Amino acid sequence: MSGGDAPGPPPERHGTNLVGVPAALIGSAVFNAHPVRLRIHGTRESARGLFHLLDTAGSPAEAGAMFRHFMSLRFGLQPDPAARQRAERLRWRSSYLRLLEGWGFDSNSPAASVLKGWVESRFGLVPSFHGAPLDLFPSPAWVAYIESKMHSRFHNNCINQQLDLLYEFCQWSVRRFGLPARGRIPVWRGVNGLAEHRLREGSLRARDCVLYLNNLVSFSLTRERAESFGDWVLATEVPVQKLLFFPGLLGPSLLAGEGEVIALGGDYRVQASYW
Repeated sequence: MSGGDAPGPPPERHGTNLVGVPAALIGSAVFNAHPVRLRIHGTRESARGLFHLLDTAGSPAEAGAMFRHFMSLRFGLQPDPAARQRAERLRWRSSYLRLLEGWGFDSNSPAASVLKGWVESRFGLVPSFHGAPLDLFPSPAWVAYIESKMHSRFHNNCINQQLDLLYEFCQWSVRRFGLPARGRIPVWRGVNGLAEHRLREGSLRARDCVLYLNNLVSFSLTRERAESFGDWVLATEVPVQKLLFFPGLLGPSLLAGEGEVIALGGDYRVQASYW
C-alpha cells in the first residue's frame, strides 16, 4: 500500500474495564498527550508482600529477579527448562513468560490472542485485527479470535492475574527507576502493509495522521530496528502509563534481540514515512 491510506476507523466497541478510566479516553490520542496513572483494581492489594519486597530492590535487575521468583512460586512456573518440561507432561501451566515469547514470534498467534483478550477485559480496548480485520460482529474472524483467546492451552493457571501483576510491576519499575523514561518514549513501528492499522484522522500521504494501532502493539526503540520490519515506518510517542513490557524489565534474555516495547494501543498520532 505504498503511498496509499489505511482503512477507516474500526467500529466503536468497548469491553469491560478494571482501571476506572473510560476505555474511550485510554484509547484516544488525547490520553497519549495527557496521560493519567492507570491501576488495575485489586492487583497490588492481592500481592502486598511482593511490592513491599520490591521496594527494597536497589536496581532494575534485582527487582526483575524478585518478580520472576515470586511469579514462579505463586503460579507454579518452573524456571528450569528440564523441570518445566516434566511438569508440562502432567499438566500445561499457562505462563506470562510463554505469552510474551509467543507475542515476540507472532502478534497474531494464539498466545497473542490471550494478551489482546486481557487488554479487552482490563482496559476496555477491543482489538481491530487478529490474523484478519475484526470488523463486523459476529464474523468468522471474530469467532476464530474468540476461540483462540479462550483456548485452555493458554487460558488457565490464572493467566489474567499473571498479566495484571506484570502490568503493575512494569508500572512500578517505571516509577521507581525512571526506565525507559518518566514521561513519553519516542518509538518507531515498521510495517509492510497498512491493513492492520486504521486511519482515524489526516492522511498518510501528508505523513501526519492519527492511526488506530490495535489494542496491543509493539514498537521498536530505534528507527533502524523498525526499518527491518517493513517499508512503512511509523514514528510516535508512547506514554509510560501504557507500557506492559520493555527491554530489561525481566532480565536481559527475554525478547532482548527484538529491542521492543509492548504497549496498550488505540489512537496514536504518527509521522509516517515510506522508504
